Amino acid sequence: MIRHIVMWRVKGESADERRRGRLQVKAAFEGLRGRIPGMTRLEIGLDTSGTDYACDVVLVTDFHSQQALDEYANHPEHLRVRRELDGIRVTRHQVDYAAE
Repeated sequence: MIRHIVMWRVKGESADERRRGRLQVKAAFEGLRGRIPGMTRLEIGLDTSGTDYACDVVLVTDFHSQQALDEYANHPEHLRVRRELDGIRVTRHQVDYAAE
């Protein structure tokens, strides 16, 4: 199994703009549940710490294999979400690893 973790900071001049951005990212990725072959888990969370160095959103997904993760990268639904969120996310961090 491959675990794919992505964290983002979202754009926004005010706390309300960032809150809306976080909710939009969350809703967009939640819409992928059950639509991606080989994805066995999708969890998305919003930061509650409020610290200045924290990311705003985290996505944790599990895939049957590296091939399934590679296919997700180019899946039409994933590409649609990326286009939908273009310009909302300002930084992105990613870690992929073999999980048990």
